[in-house]
Amino acid sequence: MYKKLSTQLLGAATALSLLCGAATAAEWRAWNIHNDGHPNTGAMDRFAELTAEKTNGEVKIEVFHGGVLGTQPDALEQVRIGAIDVGNFSMGPIGPMVNEANLVSLPFIFKSVPHMFRVMEGEAGDIISKAMAAENLLPLAWFDAGARSFYAQKAINTPADVEGLKVRVMNNNLYTSMISALGGNPSPMAFSEVQQALKTGVVDAAENNFPSYKSVGHFEVTKNYSLSEHLIIPECICVNTAKFEALSADMQAAVKAAAQEAALYQRELWAVDTDKARKDVEAAGISVNEIADKTPFQEAMAAVYDEYLAANPDMKTLVELAQSTE
Repeated sequence: MYKKLSTQLLGAATALSLLCGAATAAEWRAWNIHNDGHPNTGAMDRFAELTAEKTNGEVKIEVFHGGVLGTQPDALEQVRIGAIDVGNFSMGPIGPMVNEANLVSLPFIFKSVPHMFRVMEGEAGDIISKAMAAENLLPLAWFDAGARSFYAQKAINTPADVEGLKVRVMNNNLYTSMISALGGNPSPMAFSEVQQALKTGVVDAAENNFPSYKSVGHFEVTKNYSLSEHLIIPECICVNTAKFEALSADMQAAVKAAAQEAALYQRELWAVDTDKARKDVEAAGISVNEIADKTPFQEAMAAVYDEYLAANPDMKTLVELAQSTE
């Protein structure tokens, strides 16, 4: 009787131990909209590998590529409620959820891609991260998504070169206000319509980064790409705040280190893709125009910023922090 009871107790204790061990190991699902060959896909796979390595298998991540877990708006909401654990997201669509995230959508707020990373990894980025974490989207690291610049039949060197041009932009009041402030006519339209619109003259210009400019064929219907770099919108590896905080301090540090290492890898891949895209379009006859002085463009944004800060006075400190970052 005693032996039988002891055996039963040992079995129960073993089962409990196994259950506790399973409870301490985290198995996360990760969302990524991109497919094989994209820098972010390779970086998210690297993030999963590094996480398993740095946590000794205590945190395991399965990455679902190609948006198979839903669209970006769906996936953002799924991460916020914890149905998906982590994802790679553009900061643009996060603005409606977290006002501080709109900083990255202000035209010419960043002087360059390196400047953007200095801002996002400094005090301003800390404020944005804290606000996002409060909405259950905790950024672990920042990805490069390039800089959007103008392309048209003519070179654009000053705001005067934009005057009168019909410019396709994304459907966002900040972006349409930017074009108006430069003297152009903003023309929001679906991205899929831009190629034909450029070809037929429905619009005179558009804007995007080098890889997109090449991959969708817009270089086939324009002649000049001018490096205005007016929008530099990063992407993030964002995790559900509660899921991250449920980890021990050591595991949190390991996962964050994995994310940041994966982000450095992503930036390397993105730089290679960007360089190749630039060389390819130049070989196809596109003139790439370096803008010697962007100050006139930045100064033309005064009215855009005034209007934005009048409607969002709580953003003033954040904007000043970004502008003062060297």
